[in-house]
Amino acid sequence: MTDSAKPDVSGLSFEKAVAELESIVARLERGDVALDESIEIYERGEALKKHCETLLSAAENRIEKIRLDRSGRPQGVEPLDGA
Repeated sequence: MTDSAKPDVSGLSFEKAVAELESIVARLERGDVALDESIEIYERGEALKKHCETLLSAAENRIEKIRLDRSGRPQGVEPLDGA
């Protein structure tokens, strides 16, 4: 599959992408899909997986930890991983 023919999944929310990915996995596991269609839905599944990983990574980068001062009062925020 060429780059220009990759399935466009960029507009899907994380939840919709996961639901579609689960549906694809179920269809492939049943084994009742023709070979050509199996290849097509597998490729879409790969695109969905990458999209979900990208969305998860972005969410992880947005999570912040509240920084407290010595008396325990909130002082600010910092990245959760301390980076």
